[in-house]
Amino acid sequence: MNKPPIVIVDADAIVAQAYPNDSNHQKAVAISDNLNKLGAQVIYPATAVLEAVTVLQGRLNSGATAYGTAVVFTDPKVEVAEVSQTTLMSAMDNFSPTTSKKNTLFDCVVLAVAEENKADAIFSFDHFYKNKGFKLASEI
Repeated sequence: MNKPPIVIVDADAIVAQAYPNDSNHQKAVAISDNLNKLGAQVIYPATAVLEAVTVLQGRLNSGATAYGTAVVFTDPKVEVAEVSQTTLMSAMDNFSPTTSKKNTLFDCVVLAVAEENKADAIFSFDHFYKNKGFKLASEI
């Protein structure tokens, strides 16, 4: 029997799942359903959770959705990865603020958590991760 895939989740996927008006909402729900069927180990970097909740509360002006989303991550069954100084140092190896708005330190932390956990894929709609050698969750 194959071992379940390890998937790290980026903030854009969290927002897409939580916010029905997001352009990727239907795709995110379908990908999430597929990950559940595969029995994937899904890991959420703490920084991705904070970034997603901030986007929901601030930019999308959806305080109730932001709060409801934050509450989900307090469930001990949901795997939230701590971001240590070692993780941050690893993220800095890929961070270059002059290359693109898409190459944020948040993204680099997701990448570092994926590397630390030997992830099979990253659940995101951002192709930054493909450029760094990872599959997207939509590809598994």
